[in-house]
Amino acid sequence: MRARPLSPHMSIYRMSRYCLISSFANRVTGVGLSVGLVVFIYWLTALARGARAYAHAQQLLGSTPAKLIYVAVIAAFAYHLAAGIRHLVWDTGRGLEKAQSERSAWLVIGAAAALTVVCAWWALRAREGL
Repeated sequence: MRARPLSPHMSIYRMSRYCLISSFANRVTGVGLSVGLVVFIYWLTALARGARAYAHAQQLLGSTPAKLIYVAVIAAFAYHLAAGIRHLVWDTGRGLEKAQSERSAWLVIGAAAALTVVCAWWALRAREGL
């Protein structure tokens, strides 16, 4: 029985620098989203444990470092979303050429940056009543 290579096989497929960086960033943002999930679970647990636990969580999660974490999680979500859409397009067989892949990598970065700015502004200003 002859062993078949996995697709795309690394001896055939040559990833461009942009594709490699984009792929790595997609994985890193996935880890960032997992960290954000832990913070969200902490908040939900504090909410379920009562007023005292919630007040403590609110004090902790309302701090400036926590707000920086929120922005990082928003950025991770925005990038992961845009990269996921890119992968859906790739699944149709479009955008796989080197120039198209590079262009779509920059598009993902731009879309993620714009979405991050809009969502972070909204999230951090929402309490102030805009």
